[in-house]
Amino acid sequence: MSLNSRSSVGVEPPVQVRDPQETQRVGRAGSRRHTAQRYALVMVLVFMIITFAVLPESGAAFRSPENLRAMLANQAVGLTVAIALLFPMAAGYFDFSVGAVTATCSVVAAALLSQVGLPLPLAVLVAIMSGAAAGLILGVLIAVLDMNAFIATLGTATLLGGLIFAYTGGLQITSGIPSSLTDLGSLPVLGVPRIAVLAALIAAASWFVMGHTPFGRQLFAIGSNARAAALVGVRVTRVRLLSFVVSGTVAGIAGVLLLARQGAATSDNGMTMLFPALTAVLLSTITLELGRPSVAGTVVAIFVVAVSVSGLTLLGAPAWVGPVFDGAALLAAVAFTRLAAGRSSRS
Repeated sequence: MSLNSRSSVGVEPPVQVRDPQETQRVGRAGSRRHTAQRYALVMVLVFMIITFAVLPESGAAFRSPENLRAMLANQAVGLTVAIALLFPMAAGYFDFSVGAVTATCSVVAAALLSQVGLPLPLAVLVAIMSGAAAGLILGVLIAVLDMNAFIATLGTATLLGGLIFAYTGGLQITSGIPSSLTDLGSLPVLGVPRIAVLAALIAAASWFVMGHTPFGRQLFAIGSNARAAALVGVRVTRVRLLSFVVSGTVAGIAGVLLLARQGAATSDNGMTMLFPALTAVLLSTITLELGRPSVAGTVVAIFVVAVSVSGLTLLGAPAWVGPVFDGAALLAAVAFTRLAAGRSSRS
């Protein structure tokens, strides 16, 4: 060791004292950057609404009450599917089966109404309970038996898709759907589509559960660090199991809403509903509550996609714009999430 080394003579390096004004300046810059990141997607949504509303090619149609009601009604099912996806994702799991569970519950409700002749309330209840049962099975496989979540949920989605295709023969079930159910999907209340009001109530209830109950806090604690959550007394296995049961129940409700909106049930809706919901939930992690999925962020993300597709369609964009935009938004959401996670770990 060199005799000139500071440590060899017991001399500690000088402590650098940061100027208080510089510290405040850095703190304000960090706060502004954090605020800008939180509301960037909201500003994008506002910008797109203003743009499509004032452009001569799309303005009149985009601003019309009919277009607004159509956007709200069309996104009600997608929002409910996305909320179903939120609960297991908060606990750290992607559930790729929510679209298939939704389609299955839609077929179950339609079959019970048209082919079994059950009363509407009983058919709706059985359909929702079917979703809860699917969630319970997934919860046992993943939380109790420790099966890989990706394989379990993807396998369940494929299995359910095959079963309902075998039952329906690839055809739609259209007969015997009561008008009282289809009215829910098509008629307004006080100018707002009923199905959108119901989806908003589900979103509000989910927001309360995830943000203001011990169950919601335990979900995020497990999703952040399951081992640390277990050390402070959280019953990890039970909470994870419940997250899938809640997810399946909400997906069952989404299936009933899908039947109400379309007036028919078919087997090919599963994957088409999964990816927009997955996109919305991933985008929710980069807005409002940065770094974690949220109901409010999901609502914003759903409308970003809806407004974009509606505006571009009114501008004369071809039909492939919708799925292309969904795919691009999903890739962008994954990229931003990875960048945010890397930045967070470095800090």
